Amino acid sequence: QVQLVESGGGLVQTGDSLRLSCAASGRIASTYAMGWFRQAPGKEREFVAVISRDGYTKDYADSVKGRFTISRDNAKNTVSLEMNDLKYEDTATYYCGATRYGTSRNSQSYTYWGQGTQVTVPS
Repeated sequence: QVQLVESGGGLVQTGDSLRLSCAASGRIASTYAMGWFRQAPGKEREFVAVISRDGYTKDYADSVKGRFTISRDNAKNTVSLEMNDLKYEDTATYYCGATRYGTSRNSQSYTYWGQGTQVTVPS
Protein backbone atom coordinates (compact mmCIF):
# COMPACT_ATOMS: atom_id res chain seq x y z
CA GLN A 1 0.00 0.00 0.00
CA VAL A 2 1.28 3.44 -0.96
CA GLN A 3 -0.09 6.73 0.29
CA LEU A 4 0.68 9.93 -1.57
CA VAL A 5 0.44 13.46 -0.20
CA GLU A 6 0.87 16.50 -2.42
CA SER A 7 1.89 19.95 -1.24
CA GLY A 8 3.13 23.25 -2.61
CA GLY A 9 0.10 24.59 -4.46
CA GLY A 10 -1.08 28.15 -4.15
CA LEU A 11 -2.27 31.37 -5.75
CA VAL A 12 0.33 32.90 -8.04
CA GLN A 13 0.50 35.47 -10.83
CA THR A 14 1.12 34.88 -14.51
CA GLY A 15 4.79 34.18 -15.09
CA ASP A 16 5.48 33.05 -11.53
CA SER A 17 6.93 29.71 -10.45
CA LEU A 18 5.80 27.02 -8.05
CA ARG A 19 7.26 23.74 -6.90
CA LEU A 20 4.87 20.91 -6.10
CA SER A 21 5.96 17.99 -3.96
CA CYS A 22 4.55 14.51 -3.52
CA ALA A 23 5.57 12.48 -0.49
CA ALA A 24 5.04 8.72 -0.54
CA SER A 25 4.50 6.72 2.61
CA GLY A 26 5.72 3.46 1.15
CA ARG A 27 8.71 2.54 -0.95
CA ILE A 28 8.18 3.75 -4.49
CA ALA A 29 11.69 3.62 -5.85
CA SER A 30 11.90 0.12 -7.28
CA THR A 31 8.26 -0.38 -8.16
CA TYR A 32 6.49 2.68 -9.44
CA ALA A 33 6.81 5.26 -12.13
CA MET A 34 5.36 8.51 -10.82
CA GLY A 35 3.18 10.95 -12.67
CA TRP A 36 1.52 14.33 -12.27
CA PHE A 37 -1.94 14.97 -13.63
CA ARG A 38 -4.24 17.95 -13.31
CA GLN A 39 -7.95 18.58 -13.40
CA ALA A 40 -9.66 21.89 -13.96
CA PRO A 41 -13.33 22.47 -13.02
CA GLY A 42 -15.63 20.86 -15.57
CA LYS A 43 -12.79 19.10 -17.35
CA GLU A 44 -11.33 15.62 -17.30
CA ARG A 45 -8.11 14.78 -15.53
CA GLU A 46 -5.21 15.31 -17.92
CA PHE A 47 -1.65 14.12 -18.06
CA VAL A 48 1.08 16.61 -17.15
CA ALA A 49 4.35 14.69 -16.63
CA VAL A 50 5.72 11.28 -15.68
CA ILE A 51 9.09 9.99 -14.53
CA SER A 52 10.39 6.42 -14.66
CA ARG A 53 11.32 4.37 -11.61
CA ASP A 54 15.00 5.17 -11.98
CA GLY A 55 14.40 8.80 -12.87
CA TYR A 56 16.12 8.63 -16.25
CA THR A 57 13.04 8.69 -18.49
CA LYS A 58 10.65 11.63 -18.42
CA ASP A 59 7.67 12.57 -20.52
CA TYR A 60 5.69 15.80 -20.64
CA ALA A 61 2.46 17.04 -22.09
CA ASP A 62 3.07 19.44 -24.97
CA SER A 63 1.32 22.20 -23.04
CA VAL A 64 3.95 22.18 -20.28
CA LYS A 65 7.08 21.07 -22.13
CA GLY A 66 9.90 23.52 -21.55
CA ARG A 67 8.16 25.10 -18.55
CA PHE A 68 7.69 22.20 -16.12
CA THR A 69 10.30 19.77 -14.81
CA ILE A 70 9.57 16.51 -13.01
CA SER A 71 12.12 14.93 -10.69
CA ARG A 72 12.29 12.31 -7.97
CA ASP A 73 14.40 11.48 -4.96
CA ASN A 74 14.08 7.76 -4.33
CA ALA A 75 16.04 7.95 -1.09
CA LYS A 76 13.42 10.32 0.29
CA ASN A 77 10.43 8.77 -1.51
CA THR A 78 9.46 12.11 -3.02
CA VAL A 79 8.52 13.38 -6.46
CA SER A 80 8.53 17.04 -7.43
CA LEU A 81 7.13 19.18 -10.21
CA GLU A 82 8.92 22.46 -10.83
CA MET A 83 6.54 24.79 -12.68
CA ASN A 84 7.86 27.95 -14.32
CA ASP A 85 6.21 30.68 -16.38
CA LEU A 86 2.78 29.76 -15.08
CA LYS A 87 -0.23 30.68 -17.16
CA TYR A 88 -3.95 31.01 -16.52
CA GLU A 89 -4.44 27.72 -18.37
CA ASP A 90 -2.34 25.94 -15.69
CA THR A 91 -5.03 26.60 -13.10
CA ALA A 92 -6.18 23.21 -11.80
CA THR A 93 -5.98 20.73 -8.99
CA TYR A 94 -2.73 18.80 -9.40
CA TYR A 95 -2.56 15.12 -8.49
CA CYS A 96 0.39 12.83 -7.97
CA GLY A 97 -0.03 9.21 -9.03
CA ALA A 98 1.92 5.95 -8.94
CA THR A 99 1.88 3.38 -11.72
CA ARG A 100 3.54 0.01 -12.30
CA TYR A 101 3.11 0.39 -16.07
CA GLY A 102 6.14 2.44 -17.01
CA THR A 103 5.96 6.04 -18.08
CA SER A 104 2.25 5.99 -18.82
CA ARG A 105 0.17 8.97 -19.86
CA ASN A 106 -3.03 7.05 -19.15
CA SER A 107 -4.59 7.84 -15.78
CA GLN A 108 -6.34 4.45 -15.83
CA SER A 109 -3.00 2.73 -15.34
CA TYR A 110 -2.29 4.51 -12.06
CA THR A 111 -2.93 2.55 -8.89
CA TYR A 112 -2.44 5.18 -6.21
CA TRP A 113 -3.37 8.85 -6.09
CA GLY A 114 -2.88 11.71 -3.69
CA GLN A 115 -5.64 14.06 -2.60
CA GLY A 116 -4.50 16.89 -4.85
CA THR A 117 -3.15 20.41 -4.40
CA GLN A 118 -4.70 23.51 -5.95
CA VAL A 119 -2.79 25.81 -8.27
CA THR A 120 -4.52 29.05 -9.24
CA VAL A 121 -3.23 31.56 -11.77
CA PRO A 122 -5.74 34.41 -12.19
CA SER A 123 -6.42 35.72 -15.66
